[in-house]
Amino acid sequence: MKQFEIDAQRRASFTKAAVKQLRKDGLVPCVIYGNKKENEHFTVIEKDLKNLIYTPGSYIVALNIEGTKQLCVLHEAQFHPVTDKILHLDFLAVKPGEPVTIHIPVVITGTSEGVRQGGKLQVITRKLLVKGTLEHLPDTLDIDITNLPLGKSIVAGDLKYKDIQIISPKATIICMVKMTRAATAAAAQPTE
Repeated sequence: MKQFEIDAQRRASFTKAAVKQLRKDGLVPCVIYGNKKENEHFTVIEKDLKNLIYTPGSYIVALNIEGTKQLCVLHEAQFHPVTDKILHLDFLAVKPGEPVTIHIPVVITGTSEGVRQGGKLQVITRKLLVKGTLEHLPDTLDIDITNLPLGKSIVAGDLKYKDIQIISPKATIICMVKMTRAATAAAAQPTE
C-alpha cells in the first residue's frame, strides 16, 4: 500500500483559545493512539493534508513528529459543518506484521454482459473495510464485472482476496446492472 509522509510538531497547550489560534495559523490539531502507546498530541500544516484527505485513495501514513517516525492510518477526520475546513484528525498507530483495518477503494474493471444488453451499471460502494497486515494491503480492490448479467449485483460476500479479509458486511452491494427501458423493450421484442 502507498505511503504518505507528514511532518508534525508536538503540542502542549490544549485550551480552547490555543486550539483556535492553531487553526487560525493554518495548523490542524491531531492525536495518535493505539498499539499500546500513549496518546500523543501534535499539529500538522493544513495544506500538507490535502492529498491525504481529499482523495479517493487510502494510505499508510508515515508520521514524523519532530524526528520520531511512526506508521499509522487515518482513523477519523472532523470537518467544520459550514466551511468544510479540517478541524481535527485522529490517527491509529500500526506496526508491520500486525493486522490493520482500513478502507480501500474499489476499482471496477471490464464491461458487463448486462451493460452490453442495454442495462445501466450503478456503482453503490466506493470503498470496502478490509483487514490485513501492512505488507499485504493492496492500493485498490479490483473487481471484474465482465460476467455480471442484467438485473444482478455483486456484494461484498462474493469477493475473495488472498491475504486480506473483508470486514464490510457481506450484504454490502458493490455494484449492480439495472434494467433500463431500452433493455426491457429489446427483451420484449420477438426474435425472428
